Amino acid sequence: MQEDGLFKELIDNLGEGIYILDRSRRITYWNRGAERLTGYSRDEVLGRNCAGGLLQHMDPNGRLLCNDGCPMEATMRDGREKVAELFLHHKQGHRVPITVRAIPIRGIAGEIVGAVEVFNDISGQVLAAERIRELEALSLIDPLTGAGNRRYSEIQLTSRLAEKKRYGLPVGLLFVDVDRFKSVNDRHGHAAGDEVLRVVGKTLANALRGGDFLGRWGGEEFVVLVGGLEKQRLTEAGGRLRALVASSSVPAVPGLEVTVSIGVTEARSDDTVASVVARADALMYEAKKRGRDRVVGDAPI
Repeated sequence: MQEDGLFKELIDNLGEGIYILDRSRRITYWNRGAERLTGYSRDEVLGRNCAGGLLQHMDPNGRLLCNDGCPMEATMRDGREKVAELFLHHKQGHRVPITVRAIPIRGIAGEIVGAVEVFNDISGQVLAAERIRELEALSLIDPLTGAGNRRYSEIQLTSRLAEKKRYGLPVGLLFVDVDRFKSVNDRHGHAAGDEVLRVVGKTLANALRGGDFLGRWGGEEFVVLVGGLEKQRLTEAGGRLRALVASSSVPAVPGLEVTVSIGVTEARSDDTVASVVARADALMYEAKKRGRDRVVGDAPI
C-alpha cells in the first residue's frame, strides 16, 4: 500500500499532464501537471466526459477532434498507442499547443478498460517569458497582450523587407482584426474588451512557428509575419489562425463568440512597410465585407 501511495505521489508531481479515461470517456484521474497546463482543477473535471466541451482537442488544421479523430477514443478502439501534436482549450480561453501520447489501459483478461493521455506544452513558454522580460526593458512589448508593440512590429517588418530585397527570402504578412470589437466594449465594458485582446493575442502567439512574429498593430489589430511559405500556404496559415481564434473563449463573458478577419499578402521586392501593410489591410477589410470570420489573401483558400 505504501508503494501504491508513493507511485501515485510521483505521477501526481510529474511535469507532464496526465489523465485517465474509462471506456465511457469519463475522467477518472487528473494529475497536478494537467491542472497546471490546462487551468482546470481536479475537482472541476473528475467524473466529466472529456468530449463535453472541456479540452476540445483540435488538430493543426483547425479540426475539432472530440467527435471525430480523438486519440484517446482511437487508442481504446484499436489498442494501439497514438502520438500527435494538437491544441487544447485552456480554461482561460486561449489555445495551447501540446504533444499527446494516448495509451490503452488493459484489464486482467487483456480487455481494454480505458486509456491514459500524457501531454506536454510545446509553446516554449519559459524561453518566451525570458525573451519578453528582455524586450519589456526595451519598451518593445505591448503590456496587455504580450505581443510586440507597433514600434517593434515596424522594426521587424523593415528588417524582413530588407532580407526580401537582398536575398529574395519570402515574407508573408497577415493582418488580423478582431470582429465586432467595439460592440464588445459597448455591451460588456472595456475590461471584457481587454480580456478578448489577451485571449486572441495568446492564441495567435501559441500557434506560430519559432521564426514567426506577432505584433499588436493598434487597437484590435494584430500583424503576423511569416517566412518561408508560398502564397497558397500563407492563406492556409491564415485559415488555421482564424479557426483557432474562433474555437477560443473568454471566461469573463460566457457565450461570447470571438472571431477575426484576416488579410494575407506576400511581400514584394519593391514593398515598403506602408505599402505592404496597406495591401494586407485592404484584404482584411474585404474579409469583413464578405461576412467576417474569414480570410482573404493574394491566393484563394
